[in-house]
Amino acid sequence: MMSSHHNPHVVLFPFMSKGHTIPLLQLARLLLLRRGVALTIFTTPANRPFFSKSLSDVVDAISLIDLPFPENIPGVPPGIESTDKLPSMSLFPAFAAATKLMKPHFERALNALPPVSFMITDGFLGWTLDSANNLGIPRLVYFGMSYFSSVVSRSVTSAGLILKPNGDDEAFTVPDFPWLSVTRNDFDAPFRDREPKGPLFDFVTEQMVATVNSHGLVMNSFCDLEHVYMEFYNRNLVPKSWPVGPFCLAEPRRKPPPENQEKPSYIKWLDGFHEQGKQVLYVAFGSQAEISPEQLREIKVGLEESEVNFLWVVRTHESELDGFEDRVKNRGLLVREWVDQREILGHPSVNGFVSHCGWNSVLESICAAVPIAAWPMMAEQHLNARMVVEEMKIGVRVESCNGSVRGFVKSESVEKAVRELMEGEIGKSARKKVKELSNSAINAIKEGGSSWLKLDELINEFHAKMKKNPDM
Repeated sequence: MMSSHHNPHVVLFPFMSKGHTIPLLQLARLLLLRRGVALTIFTTPANRPFFSKSLSDVVDAISLIDLPFPENIPGVPPGIESTDKLPSMSLFPAFAAATKLMKPHFERALNALPPVSFMITDGFLGWTLDSANNLGIPRLVYFGMSYFSSVVSRSVTSAGLILKPNGDDEAFTVPDFPWLSVTRNDFDAPFRDREPKGPLFDFVTEQMVATVNSHGLVMNSFCDLEHVYMEFYNRNLVPKSWPVGPFCLAEPRRKPPPENQEKPSYIKWLDGFHEQGKQVLYVAFGSQAEISPEQLREIKVGLEESEVNFLWVVRTHESELDGFEDRVKNRGLLVREWVDQREILGHPSVNGFVSHCGWNSVLESICAAVPIAAWPMMAEQHLNARMVVEEMKIGVRVESCNGSVRGFVKSESVEKAVRELMEGEIGKSARKKVKELSNSAINAIKEGGSSWLKLDELINEFHAKMKKNPDM
């Protein structure tokens, strides 16, 4: 990799979690579309194979550097270097704190690189701000959140409203957006706690302080998707943000495999339904959500009773389902392996998505023009679900039995949501709206589109500063 003051040199450092890594690897592709941009990406030894495979067609244009992951960390099992391998998400604070021990290795590696125009590091790696300041490199932050969830969270917490309702499901109005109502249950710990404290609260606070003191925020979004919330953010909050997504559209469509190489079994299964002219529902809740055995049983019954065709991605420990697979074998498939979600959503047979509403999944569904049955599980997913159903109107909500956004969902609600999405009038309307948004997303990322221009603006702004100050 060649770099000079005449060419921008960008450093990317994703957090060690698939949901954080994948979008930054997609952003790497967007950066490589800019002629002359040199790119360095940091990872760890155990994560490197995933990076190399994901970027196999462009790996020669990238410098990929391994940093040793800390060993003998209390609470973190040996050999684990990614959160999706943790036996429980209760170990997350210990895992995240351990990444700070990578700092001296990171700084030594940065010192050995050609001059860096700017770095984009994950919001969970707040300690990289100190490294960036030590070496005179502007740090920009990537958080895998929408503008909507970001500004609604800030609006509610800054007004102290999240602490006022007596009940967790008592609705109140968002001050800066009076057309929106939310509940305490729409927010995850530690934001919803009346007296927030503990390792997770300390970690989140530390990352927020580091973000505010960084040079900018890179957003996986685009102007037409959430213009009102983007404008509010850039008028009222810091640091400055650049909407340059959807990142996933930078990935090339998977080419058909050579004749001597088989397609994945789940794609061949979808092909069969497409040949019959039948629609399929995709069901996936991400790699981090922890679903109880009781809730899994209700999902199983709801899908079985709905009579829709479905492909359900489950984790190994969730897959003992009492003969369920035999009963639905003619119209349902359970997949226990890592899947290419974009390939599934882009398959012509897939016409609906039961999703936890992680922001990556929402964007991938929009780009594939597939409507969503929203079933949030954790983090800011409950706010994303409100955006999907109430703001964008590209889906339906999977309702709990007691009306709480965090309540238990009975099989009847699963069946109702699935049928409405795949066959009902709301589903038809959502399908039309998501198609419009899909077209807007494609246009945003094209040369001359809003996201294309914003990324150019970002690169030019920070590279120009470096050229003025070669010692950065």
